[in-house]
Amino acid sequence: MAETPPDVPASVASAVRPSVLSLVIKEKAALYSAYMPFLKQGGIFVPTNKTYNLGDEIYLILTLLDDSNKYPIAGKVAWVTPSTAGNNKSQGIGVHFPNDDSGIRIRQRIEELLGSALRSTRITHTL
Repeated sequence: MAETPPDVPASVASAVRPSVLSLVIKEKAALYSAYMPFLKQGGIFVPTNKTYNLGDEIYLILTLLDDSNKYPIAGKVAWVTPSTAGNNKSQGIGVHFPNDDSGIRIRQRIEELLGSALRSTRITHTL
């Protein structure tokens, strides 16, 4: 991460830094429920009690199933499920993958892991 210029107050610098979240998905069903293929670059639902706004920058460390890799994603909030949502929906945010190599890689990896399950009509965290 780039250093903050010395003339920027710490309170302002911390306000512009992306929030860092970590998500470990251990089961294929959980990955299916969290994946957001309807977003242009794809995305992932991250359960969280913290309040975010659409467009907030998020730095996500994602771990998938038995894959030992940790996937760093610098994305943006594209979905918000508030604590007051009905239908037993989990509170959290949808992080839109970036349109760069890391975003393309993670989308391909998720779709590879999900395979034919992508065509399922089962309920997800978002739609």
